[in-house]
Formats: sequence, structure tokens, C-alpha cells
Amino acid sequence: MKKRSLTIIAGLALAIIFGFRLFAFQVRQTEVAVVTTFGKYSRSIEDPGLYWRAPLPIQKVHKFDNRIHTFERVFEQTSTRDRRNLLITVFIGWKVDNPRTFLERFASNDVKEAEKTLESLVRDTKNAVVGRHPFRHLISTNPEELQFDEIENEMLSDIQPKAKDSFGIQIELLGIKAIGIPESTTTKVFDRMKEERQRLVKQFSGEGEREAQKIRSNADAERQRILSDAEAEATRIRGQGDAKAAEFYAVFEEEPELAIFLRQLKSVEESLKERSTVIIGPETPPFNILMSGSGDLPMLQAQEKAGDAK
Repeated sequence: MKKRSLTIIAGLALAIIFGFRLFAFQVRQTEVAVVTTFGKYSRSIEDPGLYWRAPLPIQKVHKFDNRIHTFERVFEQTSTRDRRNLLITVFIGWKVDNPRTFLERFASNDVKEAEKTLESLVRDTKNAVVGRHPFRHLISTNPEELQFDEIENEMLSDIQPKAKDSFGIQIELLGIKAIGIPESTTTKVFDRMKEERQRLVKQFSGEGEREAQKIRSNADAERQRILSDAEAEATRIRGQGDAKAAEFYAVFEEEPELAIFLRQLKSVEESLKERSTVIIGPETPPFNILMSGSGDLPMLQAQEKAGDAK
């Protein structure tokens, strides 16, 4: 009896499980689903939970991953408004926004097929937007000319409605991953960069020369001022010296012998500043004042007159 009850319970449990599999399905938080009846659209389910359905082949449930998928366009050549060629890689982040439209466009529910369609859409958008901008908005030595953010926003605004209306796909993000230059354009770009650098060199050299000229002018003005002040001071000192000399000259005019004697003393002093050996005759001036006898009286008289003059 117990075995029979267990068998019945197990059978009922299996029947319930089988019934749930036939008549119910679960939508996870990372999924959206579309229910079709005899192959035609019936309803979309975007909220997670447990839902009922008619068994196959009456109704079928199509589930799609609702998380963001990343897709990167291959390195491809694009022309700018001024006919410069660039190699640009664009990436996007997308997810299913309208499950019904997505199912109708991609019946196989294949993400690869959806990305293959997006590849053509991204190429058209990239070529259209980049073609409206000059080369310097993408590559330039002047940071103020670059417009990466503006170009990416234009691409995103252009591709979003097309992807949503035509494929049921929401483009969440778009960006430029890499930019390259074809070999044919590299030389021209380098020449342009050299020209811009040379222009900057000339600009900085001119500014430096103007600043140097300003410094030299200030230095010359200061030098002239210092020289003028020094010349004025020298003139003042020479005037004082001339005035003082005039006083002595007045004394010397009154006593010429004293003047001669003092000059002879000065000459002897200058000649004998250092230790020297001098061989001279007894009458050789100014050393004749050193001779005894005839030189004593003039020397004493000269000393007395010098004292009187002082």
C-alpha cells in the first residue's frame, strides 16, 4: 500500500513537472522573450518571472539575451571633408530593445547575424559623419582643433534611430577605438606637422628676440645712467682737486725754490721705493740734494719754508 502511494505521488510530481514544462516557462532577469502562436507574433515579455503558454506546436517562446553586447568594426579607410584618408576603428555597445522587431528581422535568433547587419550600419554612419569633418578634427597638433567627442556623439545620434526602428536594437554607446593613417598620407601629415613646428619655432624665436632686445635696451639705459652719475661724480671730485691744487700752486708761486725742492724729494722717494742700488754723479739731480755740504743749507732753508707754507 505504501509503495503504491509513493508511486502515485512520484507520478503526480512528474506529471506536474511535465505540465509546467509544457504550459509554463521562465524569463530570467537578463532575458526578454517573444511568444508566437502558430508562428505569428503573440506577445513580448520584458519583465522576469514565470509565465503560462500553450504547449508546442501551438505556441513557441523565443528568448533573447538582454545584456549589452560589444561589437567592433574592422580597421577601414574613410575620407574626411578635405579628402584626406584615415583608417578608423569604431566600437558600439548594443542590446535588444524591441524583441518583436528583432525576431522579425533575425528569425534565426543569431547574434552574429545581427552584428553582421550592424556592421553595414556602422560603416555607413562612420563614413557619413567623418565626411562632414576636416582632417584636423581627428588628427592635429593643436588640442583645441580636435573634436572626438562631437564626432562620436554625431555618430551615436545618427545610428540610434536607424538601429531601433529597423532592427529593434538599442545602441547604448559608440566610440572611436583607433585612428591610423595610410602610408600615402603619412608623408603629407609629417610635412604638415613639420611646417607647424617650424611656425612655432619662428614664433618663439621672434618672441625671444623681442624680449632680448627689451632687456638689452633696459641694460643700455641703466648703463648710461650709471656712467652719467659716475661722470658727474668724477667732475665734482676733479673740481675739488683742482681747487685744492690751486691753493698749493699759489704757495709754490711765492716760493719757487720750495717747489723745486719738494719735487726733487718726490722724485727721490719714487726712485727709492724699493730696495735699489743707484750709481750717479754728485751733481745729478735730484740726488744732488743728498750730498753733504752744499746741499745742507738749501735743504734746511727748504724745510723752514715748507713749514712756513703749512
